[in-house]
Amino acid sequence: MTGKNNISAGFLFMGLFMAYGFLLIYLRDFAPGKEEWIAGYTTGKHFESRLAHVHGNLFAFLNVVIGFLLVHFGGRLRNAKSISWLALTGILMPVGILSEIYFGLPPIFVLIGAAAMTAAVIWLGVSFFKMKQDDAA
Repeated sequence: MTGKNNISAGFLFMGLFMAYGFLLIYLRDFAPGKEEWIAGYTTGKHFESRLAHVHGNLFAFLNVVIGFLLVHFGGRLRNAKSISWLALTGILMPVGILSEIYFGLPPIFVLIGAAAMTAAVIWLGVSFFKMKQDDAA
């Protein structure tokens, strides 16, 4: 069933990035050296980690929505499986940001994930636009 994996991965990644948000709250409010962390609020690792948290939850939510739509309309949409895989690949974007911060990896995964999710959303929008009104019922 095309879309089921998007829903599952979406909820799992949403949970992980929500938990990461609790870590960010800890670092801001309770951790030793929190003043230094707060001072870097708009730059450096702090800013990048907030980007990962926000985009991780957004891309997870997009996977849930895309998966739901593909489960219900996948049989009537062309290229549903490709759209599903592109949306799943989009998760590389926030994971790529975290891998840059914590492992010093290059931003290639950020670019691949961002491009994949953008393509999935546009492709799904075009597919719905091209779907005949009779098919939607």
